[in-house]
Amino acid sequence: MLSICSIKYFLLTYRKFFAKSIMRSLLLFIAFLFSSFTFSMAPKLNWEQAVDKAIAKYGLRTEPELKRFFANAHVAYPPNDVALLAFKKERQLELWAKDDNQTWQFIHTYPLTAFSGRLGPKLKERDGQIPEGIYRLITFNPFSSMHLSMMIDYPNNFDRLQAIKDGRKQLGNNIFLHGKSLSVGCLAVGDRAIDQLFLLARRVGLRHVKVIIAPNDLRVAKPATSNFAQPRWLPELYKQISTALNQFPPAQKKILIANK
Repeated sequence: MLSICSIKYFLLTYRKFFAKSIMRSLLLFIAFLFSSFTFSMAPKLNWEQAVDKAIAKYGLRTEPELKRFFANAHVAYPPNDVALLAFKKERQLELWAKDDNQTWQFIHTYPLTAFSGRLGPKLKERDGQIPEGIYRLITFNPFSSMHLSMMIDYPNNFDRLQAIKDGRKQLGNNIFLHGKSLSVGCLAVGDRAIDQLFLLARRVGLRHVKVIIAPNDLRVAKPATSNFAQPRWLPELYKQISTALNQFPPAQKKILIANK
């Protein structure tokens, strides 16, 4: 067994070595932290650059047409806020916009180029359903296999709350507004439309874009969703969607179309 003296001798002999080792480890740790911070920042910076490059490549060529849409609606471009109203039965996506102290103005309608699932909300992962509710866009994807895309914040708080009440898990995610003509639970609008919407969202900022997805146009008709195998909270959801849609009067849309 080692004596106290031998332990003291060992510590005194190797004190400098331990000090250098600790210092070296500390420096390596600091260098690691710095490199990690730099690495974590790089993807974000590169991603932002990639978004702007995608806009320069695809969006700018469609911007003159987008500006004409806004000029015809007498709304300044870019606006302060944007709303995208998706109607599944009608296969349409309406673009609305407004400035400060202005009511929402209809700008343009884009066709949905693909559809999946049936009318009704998304309940679980891989059910093929397009969500229904009031959402936001939360990120750009300039590298999408669907040309360009923007992520929708499904599941939102309402979706999560109802899932907890129902005892459902695995709600799914990765729901996008994107180009091309293929949908597996996403809103597909084709390449030219996503070029314009991607650019517009960049101009106004994602936090200024709301997305309302409805089974059909609840401003002019009752829900067209079948009652078969639907959750008990569906009427509450459709009431929320109907209330949100009241800000976008269809009569205003008809006036703009008639004046074209």
